[in-house]
Amino acid sequence: MKTYSFTSHSSSETMEFAYNLASKLNIGDVVVLTGELGSGKTKFTEGFLKYFGLDKEISSPTFNIVNEYKKDNINIYHFDVYRLEDVSEFYAIGGEEYFSSGICIIEWGELIEEALPDNCIRIYFQKDDKDENVRYLKIEQK
Repeated sequence: MKTYSFTSHSSSETMEFAYNLASKLNIGDVVVLTGELGSGKTKFTEGFLKYFGLDKEISSPTFNIVNEYKKDNINIYHFDVYRLEDVSEFYAIGGEEYFSSGICIIEWGELIEEALPDNCIRIYFQKDDKDENVRYLKIEQK
């Protein structure tokens, strides 16, 4: 497993990091975002979608579970699984079928751990106790 770390000093740095990561991904890639509320997952997703020119269309999928975007024949699926009771609800919507048909970003993915592909990219977000703008990102990839 490869592990990287990144320290972001602002939401714009988090967005830039996500933009750069998005430029390297392909259909079938799954990015799992983990971290407490307010730790930067939504800003990351904004930066990610900006790479595809979709940043103006972002909305939280909190009530839909998944928002679907399309750009240049690439489907991007943004999941927020925070409100799911358990992984069976993810399976019930056919969640795992999205993995092979586009690029997936999954917020709170640790809640559906057993459904996640082995080769997903995991990004853990942590706030700094002393500086409200700083976020520590740990990126793991098999």
